Amino acid sequence: MSPLSDSHRPPPTPSSPSPSPTAEARRLVIAGEIDAAQNVLAALIGEAFDLDVAQVSINRDGYSLNSLNGTVMTGPGAAYFFKFHQEEDEAAGLDEYYRADLLATAGYPVDQPSHASTEVGRQILLYPLRQTPRLADLCVAAEGHEPVIPADDLTGAQAALDRQVGAIMLETLHMAPTGTAAAEPIHQLFHHRLARAPFAREPGGRLARFYQDRPVELPTVGTDRRCIGWDDFAAARWIINGVERRDTVATVVQRSLVSLHPDRFDGGPAVTAHGDAHNANVWYDNGRLVYFDPAFAGRHVPALLAEIKATFHNIFAHPFWLYHPSRSTVSVTADYADGVITVSHDWTLTPLRAAFLDSKIRHVWQPLIRALDQKNALAPDWLDIVMLAMFCCPTLVLPLTPNPPPGFPPSHTASTALLGWAIAMAFASPPANASGDPVGDPVEIFRNALTGCRNPGKVHYFGKLCRPDQMVQWPGA
Repeated sequence: MSPLSDSHRPPPTPSSPSPSPTAEARRLVIAGEIDAAQNVLAALIGEAFDLDVAQVSINRDGYSLNSLNGTVMTGPGAAYFFKFHQEEDEAAGLDEYYRADLLATAGYPVDQPSHASTEVGRQILLYPLRQTPRLADLCVAAEGHEPVIPADDLTGAQAALDRQVGAIMLETLHMAPTGTAAAEPIHQLFHHRLARAPFAREPGGRLARFYQDRPVELPTVGTDRRCIGWDDFAAARWIINGVERRDTVATVVQRSLVSLHPDRFDGGPAVTAHGDAHNANVWYDNGRLVYFDPAFAGRHVPALLAEIKATFHNIFAHPFWLYHPSRSTVSVTADYADGVITVSHDWTLTPLRAAFLDSKIRHVWQPLIRALDQKNALAPDWLDIVMLAMFCCPTLVLPLTPNPPPGFPPSHTASTALLGWAIAMAFASPPANASGDPVGDPVEIFRNALTGCRNPGKVHYFGKLCRPDQMVQWPGA
């Protein structure tokens, strides 16, 4: 991988005097002005596809955190499902959204839209309306003890997809030509959300919009101080379930701005990938999983970033705490004293998510890491890249706070918000000493599985992802 440089990036795009249609629609939905948002989308769809739009209905769900979806009825009576993803500052960092053809050519199971607008600011897909459930909804139903599809069927379908994904990633693995990997849209999900502007090396972006100058509420016990300022929070050291962590939030951010900068992936290992395959972008079609909404698909996706979103959001964001925080029953307590945040929680993976982790490690991560290692294509900080990207997932998707900035409706409790930060910090910051490796912690199991797959003396499949003395029996397994 090349050192950081300013040479390979899309040219800056002049700022528009008014919001794009997709940005305006998303802003209106956040503000609760649903009818106005539907009118904006009706005009966009009519203009983009020359359709006589009779009705647009926006779905409200907990998964479309940076996108909108719903149904469209046209004059002749045709019905469509629509979906689009919208990011702040996207015009400065993207040339084009939606390249489903790349995925189909590579062999991925992907639903092809009947209508597609890929222009940034007007990006939207229309699919023929189908009654197929999303995998995300089926998983939540199973974890809520109201299964629509048996859990074994869900884990079997996920394992089949992971085997297919892992094989395609190895087939398409290559060294990215100069200027290609840095321009991939997947960087919108990581570095560009963290930085002052796309390709900048200073913090800002969503990090500042979500958290700067806002108090952080702690679910404390036995102390009067329930809120601390953002600067104190960012500078605090962490002790999570008795394990001291090496970094602060501030140092994690600085490391992320370097390790996740798009330019550093230029000339490095890349694959063809969806890039944002969380299970709300996956249909469950009679036992077969099918992608849709390939907003961040690319031919030169940095290999270590390709499955980050699918790994975090389909496994570690559950049960309930990220997408349905009001349903979370995880116990979380915290204290802040002398610059240290001490957190205790009882979060772990459900058997369903543990099986997903098993599959993702067996079929995707370990084959990829081994292939990169054999090709001498692992950067010295390869593990940092993975773990820092995982940190970005919960912290930069929507405000991880019960006190969001204006324009964002509250969704988190103090407990679910701090749990999210604790999980994010467990990814980004290793234990401060070797003896601090927490037995059975899902994050450390993942870390050990990735590092251990380069050592043939270890056993790495699930249930034995770490040393034999660290084997854990998952609740309900």
